[in-house]
Amino acid sequence: MTTHSGSIRRFLLLQGPHGPFFDRLGRALRTAGHAVWRAGFNRGDSAFWSDRARYVPVTCTPADWPMVCAGLLDRLAITDIALYGDTRPIHAAAIAAARARGLRIHIFEEGYLRPYWVTYERDGANGHSRLMDLAIPDIAARLPGDAPPAAEAPAHWGDLRAHIFHGALYHGLVMLPSRLYRHYSPHRGLPVRAEFALYLRRLALLPIHAAARFAATRTIRGGGFPYHMVLLQLAHDANFRHHGPFARIEDFLALCIDGFARGAPSHHHLVFKAHPLEDGRSPLPRTIRALARAQGLAGRVHFVPGGKLALLLDGATSAVTVNSTAAQQALWRGLPLRAFGRAVYDKPELVSDQPLAEFFADPRPPDPAAYRLFRRFLLETSQVPGGFYSRRGRDQLMRLVVDMMLASIDPYDSHAARGAAQGQHLRLAG
Repeated sequence: MTTHSGSIRRFLLLQGPHGPFFDRLGRALRTAGHAVWRAGFNRGDSAFWSDRARYVPVTCTPADWPMVCAGLLDRLAITDIALYGDTRPIHAAAIAAARARGLRIHIFEEGYLRPYWVTYERDGANGHSRLMDLAIPDIAARLPGDAPPAAEAPAHWGDLRAHIFHGALYHGLVMLPSRLYRHYSPHRGLPVRAEFALYLRRLALLPIHAAARFAATRTIRGGGFPYHMVLLQLAHDANFRHHGPFARIEDFLALCIDGFARGAPSHHHLVFKAHPLEDGRSPLPRTIRALARAQGLAGRVHFVPGGKLALLLDGATSAVTVNSTAAQQALWRGLPLRAFGRAVYDKPELVSDQPLAEFFADPRPPDPAAYRLFRRFLLETSQVPGGFYSRRGRDQLMRLVVDMMLASIDPYDSHAARGAAQGQHLRLAG
């Protein structure tokens, strides 16, 4: 770890993951001797922040936020901003103002190797990540020759239900009438009441979805047919909307079914796997059934609601996605992968560029050695063990993430510096 700057830093935290993670992060940064404020845009942000003296309610209109943000950074003499996701409008404006002032920008995201890790980067994530400019040979040059043991995933996954619960609670709080935050506008486009209703519906339907998932998985696993996986994302997912080529998820569904109809052998099947947090705002099963019937594929196209990927990927022939992080699970298994959006793993050694019909007919596999290098580099840099939503996940995450934020350089440069130091030590020892 690169040494920390000795001066007191002044952090402004913007919107974080649903739940108490940013509050705990702020307390840890204060314990380390730094000043921390939270900018809150609604009742949900306010409820999950305990230091009322360092809470700044943002009451302006969205159009006025860039000017208000710039004034806030200057008035508080902020040195660092931290936020979750870099594409929502309020964050994009804050990042622009911070860059203009030469401030450090700390970005949290869901893990590129989820669900057991989260992502911490500087300046940009997903399609804005520094990883986008690093080719596999560049990554190989940054890694020392001796690989450490492979990181083991935790035995349990406890974040999903906590994620849904905190999402429902957050949107319930935002839905309460508030004159103070009357100008707040959600970044996902749906009214807050609709978001809240979808979270409650998702919670209520968990048992039904589990039963449907079990039945669909049993049919696919026991069918004795080769199948290709389509890894779906949420229609409102920022990565899908901002770093993919599709205006609507229905356009991606149609492309997949058309390519499968034109290229796949007649005994192959196609499996659409929904995101674990899919809330039904897009009628995916109905749309997929209609598209399959139109192509004469009834009986060969399946839909699986949510759940984990492992059982289905273990038997799959290939995987297709826009830019889902779940694609890393396919690459880890050596499955051929076709991706259509900007993604940190979109390297020619890993992702096929075949036309989709050709891909379904004879998919080109990834280079396994290249993926091992890429995964190792992620685990040694931007992937932090733990999670945002469960208490145990936050406990694990906090052991490392504060030191990473206080380091003078970002995880990628810090890793390169360690590698150079190790190489110099080996040369001197030799």
